Amino acid sequence: MFDGYDSCSEDTSSSSSSDESEEEVAPLPSSLPIIKNNGQVYTYPDGKSGMATCEMCGMVGVRDAFYSKTKRFCSVSCSRSYSSNSKKASILARLQGKPPTKKAKVLQKQPLVAKLAAYAQYQATLQNQAKTKAAVPVEGFSWGNYINSNSFTAAPVTCFKHAPMGTCWGDIAEGVRVEVPNTDCSLPTKVFWIAGIVKLAGYNALLRYEGFENDSSLDFWCNICGSDIHPVGWCATSGKPLVPPRTIQHKYTNWKAFLVKRLTGAKTLPPDFSQKVSECMQYPFKTSMRVEVVDKTHLCRTRVAVVDSVVGGRLRLVYEESEDKTDDFWCHMYSPLIHHIGWSRSIGHRFKRSDITKKQDGHFDAPPHLFMKVKEVDAAGEWFKEGMKLEAIDPLNLSAICVATIRKVLADGYLMIGIDGSEAADGSDWFCYHATSPSIFPVGFCEINMIELTPPRGYAKLPFKWFDYLRETDSIAAPVKLFNKEVPNHGFHVGMKLEAVDLMEPRLVCVATVTRIIHRLLRIHFDGWEDEYDQWVDCESPDLYPVGWCQLTGYQLQPPAPQSSRDSQSSSSKQKKKAKSQQYKGHKKMTSLQLKEELLDGEEYSFLQGTSDQESNGSASYYIKQEP
Repeated sequence: MFDGYDSCSEDTSSSSSSDESEEEVAPLPSSLPIIKNNGQVYTYPDGKSGMATCEMCGMVGVRDAFYSKTKRFCSVSCSRSYSSNSKKASILARLQGKPPTKKAKVLQKQPLVAKLAAYAQYQATLQNQAKTKAAVPVEGFSWGNYINSNSFTAAPVTCFKHAPMGTCWGDIAEGVRVEVPNTDCSLPTKVFWIAGIVKLAGYNALLRYEGFENDSSLDFWCNICGSDIHPVGWCATSGKPLVPPRTIQHKYTNWKAFLVKRLTGAKTLPPDFSQKVSECMQYPFKTSMRVEVVDKTHLCRTRVAVVDSVVGGRLRLVYEESEDKTDDFWCHMYSPLIHHIGWSRSIGHRFKRSDITKKQDGHFDAPPHLFMKVKEVDAAGEWFKEGMKLEAIDPLNLSAICVATIRKVLADGYLMIGIDGSEAADGSDWFCYHATSPSIFPVGFCEINMIELTPPRGYAKLPFKWFDYLRETDSIAAPVKLFNKEVPNHGFHVGMKLEAVDLMEPRLVCVATVTRIIHRLLRIHFDGWEDEYDQWVDCESPDLYPVGWCQLTGYQLQPPAPQSSRDSQSSSSKQKKKAKSQQYKGHKKMTSLQLKEELLDGEEYSFLQGTSDQESNGSASYYIKQEP
């Protein structure tokens, strides 16, 4: 996305190595546009409320005190200098390569004390007038405050390929300069100033105005993809004024020279950044499209649903038979739970036929190419068979990896799987996973990776041993080579913050933390809730988002549970879990805690606990060998 950036290329005297430079700018990644010292026209507001700007030196002062009838210059010398320098245009041409105008304005030169005093008085008057108009801040959760007060780290945007800008974020990092609204100003019009990124947290950036050096008193957080964030040079091309913050306006006598020194060699956003953000937030799914989606009351089948709304790529699907549109289901457009019309029939999956004999007016089938494609598999040779054992994430209790059995082999690599010891007699709680799904594992995966494996309900021979269980059930383990062992270079680390869907209540997106990493498998903890609500999620799950995603897309973010809720969890955790974490609103399985209590009747037992989580992104051998 950074290719083709055209900055003004006329040569000047290498000001990056100038003796006037007050400090050397640290090198940043090379793919972002470089700010050149001849690349920007800086202007002040002019002609408003009795004030004027000198078109030669940039001095702002009272209009009546300016020279000539047109009040274009602060003095005779500026008027004459302007005439002699008109062919030079501006010392700083704008960044995008557009030639400067003949009447280009530049930053202030040596100011006149009297006029500065008048200007300061004018600003003070405006400040007093603005006090009565100050907006009352809305109380609520703030990612910036949450991260600052706890020194948290957020997962970078590049970890989320499905999120806006996830594949074209580039080298946006600390030190990149942008143009942002200047909130430390009392002018009646909206003005801007340049700020540098101090810290990144997902889409959010902690910014500091140029000129504040090590002073963090006016640092502020904003979403870097917001409409008020622009690359350096945007103000010049848009005719917007750049005004230094009131707190430091007298810190330098020559703001032009200061900015040249600070910005030469620095990086800024690509000129088409906002366009890229806008393009990334265009979604192919539209309202009234018909899809097949899992039946949340019977996992073993799918139903027809209609797209009711699209928010940030997340779909609110209303089951077609729901007259009042309250029977709904939320999922991402890349979720493995939705498919094109006719998918169930094509692979042999159970399907609930709709009582509606024909499409309602305006409804139409979503094109098959919109859905996430799965890897092609070769089932001709050695392949999964009914009755084979494996380990699988329980879709009704995502904090647990359970002993499971392949109940049916479908076409195109899809498998129907049941959790041992807790299956319904009619198989209504079987669930469908693809053979390449990162949610199924070979026998022994949990043991070798020190994850607690949930044994079959009612199985009393503890601690659970796969070798004994296979012999007792006269079954075999699914071959290790049939499972997906690919581990992408995902970039997640333990402790990183993110926004995550509570898959037990998929309409909710919550503040969350990565607490364990087992190759590509992430343990997601919902801040403020007990560990029993944690969920195992794949690193490429479309239900994980960068910090700031909700703000960017307009989705409601669920903040960490307040202290009062935390205090009450210990006494009512089971009731809370039943209310909070039943994804499909169907047959609810017992939690691992309840299961443990029922099996042991108070006796203690333990599984292998992880002492060091694997954070390597390589495809290491993490499956144990099957015992004969």
